[in-house]
Amino acid sequence: MSEKHLVCHEAACKCMQGTAPDKLLVSTQSKHYINDSSMSNKLLATNKEIGQPFEKNTFGSCKLQPTPSGYKPCQPIITEWTGFYEDVALDENGGNPLLEDSMATCAIAGSPCVEITDHGQIAEVTQQNIENTDEDTLAQLNPLTPMTNKVETKIEFKAN
Repeated sequence: MSEKHLVCHEAACKCMQGTAPDKLLVSTQSKHYINDSSMSNKLLATNKEIGQPFEKNTFGSCKLQPTPSGYKPCQPIITEWTGFYEDVALDENGGNPLLEDSMATCAIAGSPCVEITDHGQIAEVTQQNIENTDEDTLAQLNPLTPMTNKVETKIEFKAN
């Protein structure tokens, strides 16, 4: 089984019936952050993000709502999420964390049609990561990284 990433505030989503992406906004809790050392941007998304939890609240045009001139604008109303992490529930909202393969059901489609295309986390190297890294491995990955515990060897060459 491969690792699945947790989803956070501003994760990219798309609807299989829509024509444009949108970003998930976390508004049901304000205490649990992931991948954010400043504790200000990356709130953990849960299955309680229902209703209209998106930045623009649209996925463009909805292919399930045709009109003579095209399609009606998408106005998603999320009724539930599936595929979330069931082993953890947050105290604040009772929600379970969303995973990158979680899907949302829209009231228009009546089935899971909104998928997460980017979980929203950003890999950032911190000083703690460097301190916890094996020095030999780090030196092989980045030979220019200064090593604090390395013993310097000085070699002198003499001309004849």
